[in-house]
Amino acid sequence: MVMTKHSIHNLEAIVKQVRRDIVRMVHGCQSGHPGGSLGCTELLVCLYFELMQRKEAFDLNGGGEDLFFLSNGHISPVFYSVLARAGYFSVDELATFRKLNSRLQGHPTTHEGLPGIRVASGSLGQGLSVAIGAAQAKKLNQDHHLVYVLMGDGELQEGQVWEAAMYAAHNEIDNLIAIVDYNGAQIDGATNDVLSLGDLPRKWMAFGWKVIEIMRGNDIGSVISGFRKAQALTANRVPVMVLLHTEMGNGVDFMMGSHKWHGIAPSDEQLSSALNQNAETLGDYIVS
Repeated sequence: MVMTKHSIHNLEAIVKQVRRDIVRMVHGCQSGHPGGSLGCTELLVCLYFELMQRKEAFDLNGGGEDLFFLSNGHISPVFYSVLARAGYFSVDELATFRKLNSRLQGHPTTHEGLPGIRVASGSLGQGLSVAIGAAQAKKLNQDHHLVYVLMGDGELQEGQVWEAAMYAAHNEIDNLIAIVDYNGAQIDGATNDVLSLGDLPRKWMAFGWKVIEIMRGNDIGSVISGFRKAQALTANRVPVMVLLHTEMGNGVDFMMGSHKWHGIAPSDEQLSSALNQNAETLGDYIVS
């Protein structure tokens, strides 16, 4: 079981390298979603390198370990980078992102057998339902590990999310920690301008969930502290929701504060600027 504890300094070094991977991957194919990927970098690094209990070898069944599902699959660059840096597959495979016949497509798929991927994702609104099913399977198998799922805040405009939210509370799915990337932005602008989410903490509580709100979702210490609290709330007959306030494009100054970086690639000059802001810490992947 992989349970290595990293210092915040070491986690910050991983974050910087993952940011480099993200902007290089999206630039390399001139396609992809850098903004949300950068905003969720601290989260995924903390999950895979600090918070989740993982087995050394990957299998689709996932018995005897914590599971993570990415519902907003368009932020695949951060997911692929973290999986590679955590040892699931070669870091150099990141150079194939969105290339023809690559296992690293724009939205994760399972048909090529990429280690770390347990469900195809990117059709928004479905991930919570998948995670609930996995959590129920763990209960049936008397497996006491947790299931995590990440959704975007714009994704909450999908009706299936709220059907799943009711189901989880009704069925006391208490080995589940759902996460909302609460960055307030989606491809068409501010989330609340497109379709207001209202009072999101109270809304999830009204649906019968325990809610943890992390106001500094791009601060590693805050992320770890908040998720330790969330973990402590599990096994109490209630599902747990983490509302994680992040900033789209975090770590790259010209991408921060603008929804336009939801789904466009940086130019050569912009790539150079982004890389200058994030030092190489673990070694860049090689482009053959």
